[in-house]
Amino acid sequence: MNIALDEPLQLLHTARFGSLATRSREDGCPYPTVLPFAPDARHRPVMLVSRLAEHTRNLQADAHAGFLLFDGCAADVLASPRTTLTGRAVPSECTGSGAGSPARRYLRYHPDAERYLQLGDFSFFTFVPARLRHIGGFGAMGWIDAHELNPIAPLDDAEESALLDAITPLLNDGIRLLGIDRHGIDYASEGTRRRQTFAAPCADRAALEAAIEPAMRTINGNSSAAR
Repeated sequence: MNIALDEPLQLLHTARFGSLATRSREDGCPYPTVLPFAPDARHRPVMLVSRLAEHTRNLQADAHAGFLLFDGCAADVLASPRTTLTGRAVPSECTGSGAGSPARRYLRYHPDAERYLQLGDFSFFTFVPARLRHIGGFGAMGWIDAHELNPIAPLDDAEESALLDAITPLLNDGIRLLGIDRHGIDYASEGTRRRQTFAAPCADRAALEAAIEPAMRTINGNSSAAR
């Protein structure tokens, strides 16, 4: 059945951790582990991994992998949305030119990761999906081709930074912006990662600016109501 992008995108932008399954170098069996991640401008999970980790060594031998997203706080995990990505996890500098350093965006989502970068042993990998399998609940499931996530060219690092700088002064106290893309705004409030989705994808700067104003009102309104 056809699956809307809303729920997979919500998980990609609000989940803090995912389960990465690599192919073991020892016996070829799936080797799952749990990793924090941040979405890049193309909605792809970016991970900061140790060069000594078993999953990193597995990826160096075979980049094919799977990545599972779900709401770990859900009372009934089988009734809550979850998404499995299949594809390849590759060093972030190999994912295309002009993407910019992944560190700036990643550290907005995981500021505590700065200490790992200082160790010098950690590097970024980007999960480049080929397909997604989304389960939205009983009877609501289907496959999504990865190219459907990016029908519009993503914001580059400079565009995103300029927009974040412009709207940060408009935020209520206690709200921290994480990222902005063609589909919505990611932010942290009350210790939780949240996302405000635009009414429609924004193909250009004018559409983005028009969508940001009502989105900011909703974000501030939700923050005020929670107090």
